[in-house]
Amino acid sequence: MTVNTGKTIIKLGTRKSALARWQTEHVAKMLRAANPHIETEVKIITTQGDRVLDTPLPLIGGKGLFTAELEQALLSGEIDCAVHSLKDLPTEMPAGLTIGAIPLRAAVEDALITQGPYRLATLPQGATIGTSSRRRATQLRAVRADLNIIDIRGNVDTRIAKVMGENSPYQASILAKAGLERLGRLADAAEILPLDVMLPAPGQGALAVQCCDDGQLVSMLMSIEHKPTCLAVTAERAFLAGLGGGCSVPVAALGQLNGASLTLRGRVLAEDGTQRIDVTETMALSGTYEEQLIAATKLGEHLAQEAFAQGAQALLEGA
Repeated sequence: MTVNTGKTIIKLGTRKSALARWQTEHVAKMLRAANPHIETEVKIITTQGDRVLDTPLPLIGGKGLFTAELEQALLSGEIDCAVHSLKDLPTEMPAGLTIGAIPLRAAVEDALITQGPYRLATLPQGATIGTSSRRRATQLRAVRADLNIIDIRGNVDTRIAKVMGENSPYQASILAKAGLERLGRLADAAEILPLDVMLPAPGQGALAVQCCDDGQLVSMLMSIEHKPTCLAVTAERAFLAGLGGGCSVPVAALGQLNGASLTLRGRVLAEDGTQRIDVTETMALSGTYEEQLIAATKLGEHLAQEAFAQGAQALLEGA
């Protein structure tokens, strides 16, 4: 942070896609509204996931394909905060960094984009669907084993264009509803997939503002934290971490707060979609916000152990 004529300037780092820039400007507006003495600057940073566009994500290898360069910029002091889609942020945090705030979550569902007047149930036999997500691919196979699922890369606009283009190899693709809404492209969706069919990735629809573990900055960022969202995604990410997985494994989770109770649903799938493990648990939350976050973490960890007890290890090894 720098101080200039009584204003605190916060430098925000982001990826270059239209969605990433929208999300960063959204966070910047919230910060300025909650803290009138703040001004914001945005710096575009290219990540490995942005540079390598001709290889399926699981084959690139490593964690943090869309976050590592942003984290390095934080540690070097080049930026003060990095704005991430939470589902892309590894559960293991580099030393010295923390999540300073998680704002109000957007929609959690996935949406089907189709070339033609189809829904998932009415796609032609053997239709080709593009997705680079194993979570999405395995859940698709579970309901439509006939589908031909191949990789697709690119940002939201690029993937929609690939599906809609003339002579496209894709008849459909799956994108997050939240991203479509944020870019004003929800009308391109042919169907919002039910949660029973397509449970989201842990953290889907939520944003994370990552920063160095600096008390003053974290205190400032807490002004835009949405506590119910944070409790839900904390449980989801603890479930994923408890399974030892990252964003490339076929694991889905959704936490939902109902009054003083937090319900967590988790799902682990076989690569071919023929087997899946669904686990659910509800926990009553009490005490301070910090105590509730600890309880949410324990809920996710316990549910991961329940999934292991039902055979999740074999499914994850197969994937």
